[in-house]
Amino acid sequence: MTPQPLTGPHDNNTTEILPASIGHYIDGNVVECRQANAIAVINPATEEQIGWVARGTHETVDAAVFAARDALTNWSATPVAVRTSLLRSLADALVNRRAAIAAAITAELGAPVKSCAAVQVDLPVAILRDIADHAERFEFVRRIGHSTIFMQPVGVVGAITPWNFPLYQIIAKIAPALAMGCTVVLKPSELTPLTIPMLVNAAIDARLPAGVLNIVNGEGSVVGAAIVAHPAIDKISFTGSTFIGKQVAARAASSVKRLSLELGGKSAALLLADAPLEKALSATLASCMFNSGQTCTANTRLLIPTSMRAKAAEILADAADKLIVGDPTSELTDLGPLVSDRQRQRVRDFIMQGQRDGARLISGGVKSPDHLPRGYFVKPTIFAGVRPDAAIAQQEIFGPVLSIIEYSDEEEAVRIANSSEYGLAGAVWSSDTDHAICVARRMRTGRVDINDAPFNISAPTGGFKHSGYGRELGPFSLDYFVEAQSVQRPL
Repeated sequence: MTPQPLTGPHDNNTTEILPASIGHYIDGNVVECRQANAIAVINPATEEQIGWVARGTHETVDAAVFAARDALTNWSATPVAVRTSLLRSLADALVNRRAAIAAAITAELGAPVKSCAAVQVDLPVAILRDIADHAERFEFVRRIGHSTIFMQPVGVVGAITPWNFPLYQIIAKIAPALAMGCTVVLKPSELTPLTIPMLVNAAIDARLPAGVLNIVNGEGSVVGAAIVAHPAIDKISFTGSTFIGKQVAARAASSVKRLSLELGGKSAALLLADAPLEKALSATLASCMFNSGQTCTANTRLLIPTSMRAKAAEILADAADKLIVGDPTSELTDLGPLVSDRQRQRVRDFIMQGQRDGARLISGGVKSPDHLPRGYFVKPTIFAGVRPDAAIAQQEIFGPVLSIIEYSDEEEAVRIANSSEYGLAGAVWSSDTDHAICVARRMRTGRVDINDAPFNISAPTGGFKHSGYGRELGPFSLDYFVEAQSVQRPL
């Protein structure tokens, strides 16, 4: 079957206009959105409705799974060089839509325009190409003595992605799955679905075969649950909260599905006594406030020696007050809104809890910025004197809230860093890089950046403890979409 593009206006440069309604994509065809039974898409900066997204059902999921199952035989037999060529073509097609995708994510998420394209579009495109490179070097056939090990595709993958990095989270899952010969049923977030028509049209331009990628929109409680429980899905790859992740794991266990979970985080930036203070504080504040704090790897706990507390609080309060909160379409804006009123209220509740627990508010707070009467905005908020066991130091807030925690010596610092139930990311700052690496190795977390080291798209990301299991990105991600089959020759 030849895939059919989503209908809707677009120009010859494939810079599509934001769609009014978003349907499903199953077996190369669009299932149109019926607005009478659809979910409203809201611009969080204006609180205005900007579109509709289809509300999937169990029957929609069935159709998508059967299409993926039918396509699996041919796709898994397709040479890896062909599969990776198609991934690179998909990357090229997304580049052609760069401005439109960035505009969509700014509109639906409130991501500031000045960094949106680079992070929300360019990074996923780079990941597609990187995965293609690693897949071409992957050993699909290996010999051990008289045994031949065939790395077989795991099968049909159910990918469930969150709202905070809409395209990035999708590509991080579908790229290794498709490269390894799996087919995919994707459920994106209903809060940020505007990139889906552009992804679909990019897949069509790239000539991705029908049924290889299927997309079902809707609510997690219906569509997500149906994907997790479906007997014809072989693996679930989920990114979201630890609370929901535990439910996914429990439901997937009944059918012994393979499972990858990237869950919550409460990452610590640990400043050692010889850290370059101003640089470390600036980078930690940027990490915490990026995407309005809606990043699972954000460094939201700042661990500092007691001797630094006064200077650190003064620098951070001044820097936070200078951050510009406002219209995400302005090049001047540093922080846009939170994604929804529900998310804003959650963050406000944590801020109030922090004050009740005795932490000292040195910047921000629950009050909306005076110049922003509409929109789900929260000021950059910083607490000093936070106890390591306080709620704001232990629970994932997912908003622009930084907790400053003091320590007396390095042993206590490492103990505090590891006191969270999470273990997704973190940072260590020191003038002695080798010593910083030694400290980093004592931290029970999946990724640690030394002195603001740049992001590496080929290095694995994933969590320890309640931050989940499995790894994404780079060559490590490929292992989670194959099964090892050993075939023995007679001696």
